[in-house]
Amino acid sequence: MKAENTMEKIVSLAKRRGFVYPGSDIYGGLAGTWDYGPYGLQLKRNIEQLWWKKFVDDREDMYGLDAAILMNSKVWEASGHVSGFTDPLVECKKCKRRFRADHLENTEKCPECGGELSLPRQFNMMFETRVGAAADSSSVAYLRPETAQGIFVNFKNILDSFHPKLPFGIAQIGKAFRNEITPRDFLFRAREFEQMEIEYFVQEKAWQQHFEEWLRLLREWTEEIGLAKEHVHEVEILDGDRAHYSKRTVDFEYDYPFGQNELFGLAYRTDYDLGKHLEHSGVDVQYLDQENNERFLAHVIEPSMGLDRLVLAVLLEAYREEKNGEETRVLLKLSPKLAPVKIAVFPLLKNKPELVENARGVLEKLRKDFTGVAWDDNGNIGKRYRRQDEIGTPFCVTFDFDSLEDKAVTVRERDTMRQERVKISELSTYLIEKLSI
Repeated sequence: MKAENTMEKIVSLAKRRGFVYPGSDIYGGLAGTWDYGPYGLQLKRNIEQLWWKKFVDDREDMYGLDAAILMNSKVWEASGHVSGFTDPLVECKKCKRRFRADHLENTEKCPECGGELSLPRQFNMMFETRVGAAADSSSVAYLRPETAQGIFVNFKNILDSFHPKLPFGIAQIGKAFRNEITPRDFLFRAREFEQMEIEYFVQEKAWQQHFEEWLRLLREWTEEIGLAKEHVHEVEILDGDRAHYSKRTVDFEYDYPFGQNELFGLAYRTDYDLGKHLEHSGVDVQYLDQENNERFLAHVIEPSMGLDRLVLAVLLEAYREEKNGEETRVLLKLSPKLAPVKIAVFPLLKNKPELVENARGVLEKLRKDFTGVAWDDNGNIGKRYRRQDEIGTPFCVTFDFDSLEDKAVTVRERDTMRQERVKISELSTYLIEKLSI
């Protein structure tokens, strides 16, 4: 059963169970910043690893990259971010609160206090900083607002080092920063976030077929991370609404509790970026087709994902409340591939050395065969089950007094709560089969 007020409940569960904490929490927080706790970090890493395996490791046409966050400011001048990376800002003349004008229904009255709003002005969202000891214009740098430009400025390096043939892609996972006027909706819109991006370089004449192939791969991806088809929508972005560099964009939007909104996107960026860097740097970033002895600028298909938004969507999709008489069971129905803890091992009682010692032996055996195996002896068995359900752990393994005699353990499944007795000697084989579903 999907719960009402799911957003508030997810935020509460995320903090209580160690997924996501407010940034700088003991000092009252800092708007638009979030800290990942142990389980949130592992969930994020699991998503990253699945993405990297699918789109990089399992392909022969992909190259990985990890570009620096700080880049020469000329990069952002060439890409248009210095002059054009702006949002419309209005300020309340009474309470001094600031808002994005395009997020307000009424651009004349403050939604907080009813005061009069100023006329909109353009606000550049890049974080500006200084590099080096001098405090002049030559020291200005920016925290990158996207990871894509790190790929474009390394395009020639990849050509020179690896001599790839078109089509090929460059993939990167990394931090990006945007000084959002009004960060909101938990992880959905933050000032510091992580992107998973690919710039897939193609010949202009072939861009449409590659675009359609990437659409197919992205549809597969949403299913692989457990998002229901009916909650994900493909939206064709029309002329006038697309980014200035895009000739075609399809946004994959998700049904968040606050409405249908962007999850990730696929854009055809043409040769805009490489052309701008050729123009501004003077460095030849053209591709040489040796078979036809022809030089040209490669065109680009870009699948771009915000990792934090994926984490949020996965948590929302997995959250369930199940009524059982007077009690309500809260659980995260996470895919076993994503669950931060895949198997939790318990001794029935933590004050019985013979149970603890043998349960530890089961734990160590499982850790040789699986990642994401955890120990839990806090509270009674019912409390442990409830805690592991909220974490999203697919299987719990309990060593009890009968285990001393029959050399078997009780395996309890999260989704059905079904319990099965399994021989310790057969436990790894049993769980491998279950977790591969």
